[in-house]
Amino acid sequence: MTGTRTSRTFALALLSGLALAGAASAEDKVFATVDGQPITQADVAALTPALGAQLAQLPEDARLAAVVDRIVDMRLIAQAAAKAGLDQSPTYKSRMEQVRTQLLVSEFVKAKVEAEVSDAMVKARYDKDAAAYVPPEEMRARHILVKTEDEAKAILADLAKGGDFAKIAEEKSQDPGSAKAGGDLGFFAAGEMVPEFEKAAADLKPGEFTKVPVKTQFGFHIIKLEEKRKQPIPPLDQVKDQVRQAVVGDLFTEKLAELKKAAKVQIDEAAIKANSAAPKSDAPKAPAPAAPAK
Repeated sequence: MTGTRTSRTFALALLSGLALAGAASAEDKVFATVDGQPITQADVAALTPALGAQLAQLPEDARLAAVVDRIVDMRLIAQAAAKAGLDQSPTYKSRMEQVRTQLLVSEFVKAKVEAEVSDAMVKARYDKDAAAYVPPEEMRARHILVKTEDEAKAILADLAKGGDFAKIAEEKSQDPGSAKAGGDLGFFAAGEMVPEFEKAAADLKPGEFTKVPVKTQFGFHIIKLEEKRKQPIPPLDQVKDQVRQAVVGDLFTEKLAELKKAAKVQIDEAAIKANSAAPKSDAPKAPAPAAPAK
């Protein structure tokens, strides 16, 4: 792989892999060595996610060798850079401090936040949110979609004579997504359908269908309302991951507030304001730390 995009990807992979070198543990497989330094299974596992898009283009049995080759290249370049004294430059030291800080933030989140979140905390947060939740109303409707108003009026005439709505939808509706299901659209909440359709459905009682064609950008509809209900609250097992992340976010915010309270932080607002319009640096930015959103 060649070209500017590949070069940039390699550079990013190099930055993410600077800390890969290290002694192999007794259980860690060694795939190669560079001047005596092992390239281990742990090294491969650490770099593989950064190369995901490139590895996906390779046969599965060639991916491990490709990662090992990339690590060899990275080690050689890193060694050459260190030999040239590039690791002593102010820019390098500043960026390494940023990387160190970001890694420590990630480790803090894992060890001091995520590890402290228990199933009981998740259940308590779910129960609290569920108790305060006001479920919106949703509707389940069927429709028959045709191109012209005359076609719609003819179908309404058939329905008035006792025609089966679902059967007519299967035969004549031009909505491929619902026709095979007898025009059934399932449940939908406010804002999920175009306004004309939604208003016409909301004006119906369960079992009723529209007596005039409803025109939308898609054509002409005959709509039948099947039922209205309050949107059910999903069970905990369906939303457990999202609830856990919310608990992690809250706990992270609490711990950060404690750290700020215990520290002496001084922010020069005047300096920030004076430099807020400064030109942006062309230097590549390091990735943001994996901290939960506040």
